[in-house]
Amino acid sequence: MQRLLTGYAVSFNRRHKRHGQLFQNRYKSIICQEDAYLLELVRYIHLNPLRAGMVEDFRALTDYPFSGHRLLVGADDCSWQDGAYVLGCFGKKVAKARKAYLDYVQAGVAMGRRPELVGGGLVRSLGGWSEVKKMRLKGMDRIKGDERILGDSDFVLSVLSQAKEQFERRYELKRHGYDINRVAERVAELFGIDKEEIFQKGRPKKRADARGLFCYWCTNELCLSQTELARALDMTVSGIGYGVRRGETIAACEGYMLIDSII
Repeated sequence: MQRLLTGYAVSFNRRHKRHGQLFQNRYKSIICQEDAYLLELVRYIHLNPLRAGMVEDFRALTDYPFSGHRLLVGADDCSWQDGAYVLGCFGKKVAKARKAYLDYVQAGVAMGRRPELVGGGLVRSLGGWSEVKKMRLKGMDRIKGDERILGDSDFVLSVLSQAKEQFERRYELKRHGYDINRVAERVAELFGIDKEEIFQKGRPKKRADARGLFCYWCTNELCLSQTELARALDMTVSGIGYGVRRGETIAACEGYMLIDSII
């Protein structure tokens, strides 16, 4: 989400010869408990233009261009948007699923604003997993009214537990001297290549596989951002993303681990 907003803001500012923030940190990714809250959140978001008075009535939502609602009701064909997943929650046949979705969203009009979906006792995202980890660094396991995670108490505790495990493993890895160079050494050892080859351009299969595993471990184990890694490898962020997926597959298929256990 951050890369998407930053990229658009830079393009917008250049086009209009302006400087400064554009979205002012209004839009963030969130961790959402799927079963209990996903559809509620979809409904809440798609009704926002109506609550804000940007459309006259519920029917007019179908003509509102800046919402995924149009695609879900079949009024638009956005090839870049995936509506199949949400519609699949309402039925297997598209026509019936669209009607069920429309009825579901319309039923939410009378509910008005939903404070339980935007704050209060539930926890909604301050910026995704990276922010959860930052809170762990500050010793803040859970903050009442925090907005990092949307879900019930068990789900919130589960997310924080996973974040705690990742944080503690990352801390131990660093304590044992694991940094980007040490990870490169481990990958080079597994693939029987020189460490420097991982940082070289080119797409021989062995080098590409090694670079993919390197990307996966750096992001998953060391928690480096894909942007940081892109700079280190002189690659695009999308290229790093592809490498991470490739590396995850290799690690799973070959049973590779950065380190078996940490004492």
